[in-house]
Amino acid sequence: MSDFLIVVEVILSILIIITIMMQPSKQNSAASAFTGGADQLFGKQKARGFEAIMQRATAIMGTFWLFIAFLLAFLSSK
Repeated sequence: MSDFLIVVEVILSILIIITIMMQPSKQNSAASAFTGGADQLFGKQKARGFEAIMQRATAIMGTFWLFIAFLLAFLSSK
């Protein structure tokens, strides 16, 4: 059982890395490093389309990853 969960955990880890790398960059220019990110705070828009799908997929896979990690920790303590 734990071997199967470890394999699922590794596969989820790889998929999470891929989905994070596929997300579009939120930093537009080097000038935003000097403004402190105020334009991102006040110019926030809701994610749409591909970006929204990637954010949801990352959050869902991250939740499953965390659940499996806790389950593996529980099983290894027995």
